[in-house]
Amino acid sequence: MAVPLIKKLRALLVLGRISNLPTVWSNCLAVWLLQGSPVGDDFFRIITAASACYIGGMYLNDACDVDFDRQYRPERPIPAGHITLRSVWIWAGLWLLLGLLLILPSGIKATGLGLGLVAAVVVYDAFHKGFRLAPWLMASCRLLLCLVAAAAAQPVISPAVWVHGLVLLAYVAGLSFLARGESGGVKSRRWPLLLLIVPLVVCLIQSAGRSALAWVAVALQVGWTVWALRPLRQQQAGGIGRTVGALLAGIVLVDWAALPAPLNETSLAFVGLFLLARFWQRTVPAT
Repeated sequence: MAVPLIKKLRALLVLGRISNLPTVWSNCLAVWLLQGSPVGDDFFRIITAASACYIGGMYLNDACDVDFDRQYRPERPIPAGHITLRSVWIWAGLWLLLGLLLILPSGIKATGLGLGLVAAVVVYDAFHKGFRLAPWLMASCRLLLCLVAAAAAQPVISPAVWVHGLVLLAYVAGLSFLARGESGGVKSRRWPLLLLIVPLVVCLIQSAGRSALAWVAVALQVGWTVWALRPLRQQQAGGIGRTVGALLAGIVLVDWAALPAPLNETSLAFVGLFLLARFWQRTVPAT
């Protein structure tokens, strides 16, 4: 039976988890600004490359998890019959290749880091089921994304970018450990919650020279994290999924809070990306 075009298009969006793309864009924007580079054509090429790598990784994730999804998540596009497994493998390869090709003009360092990013994505997708440390591997993809963007912006990666990349590593690992309890009967543990406070701890350590607007960003990020954890505290049905989706959108706020003195227009950009992520999550699942 032929699949209607609208279902095919939605399957492509769901496979790519496009509701999380604003977090990829905010990663690149924060790093670009921390590097002190002006936003121009190179920046938009890099966020396009990052988007392609992210979408390719998400397609590959579903292709590798097809047996798991048939058992635990039959609503996913492949087991639901909205798209063939072969098509998803092809799309995944094309997206990842496009991402690498777009990174190439940024030089040897950025290209090498881009290859490392794609390698980390492939290894994660291939082996994350049953691998206890898989959330750290997933989080390393965000760190590598930051380093790719930084190398594309300036030849030397600033210490501020390394710090922010490690903050994202901790935050994303924390929400990823929580996400493991969303499906498949894996019990979610609470110790990863400690990783979610790393952004606040680092902001407090680096408090010198922070503007008032920067502290507003920090307050909003902390407040959002506390609000996102509410379904877990109240033990609501499906609470893990809602918490993880909210924490994923919160990556944008972590990026914003990393800037010691954001401009008004810069802050508006991060607020817009956060709202866009939450809006898209209404129609396309974040996980």
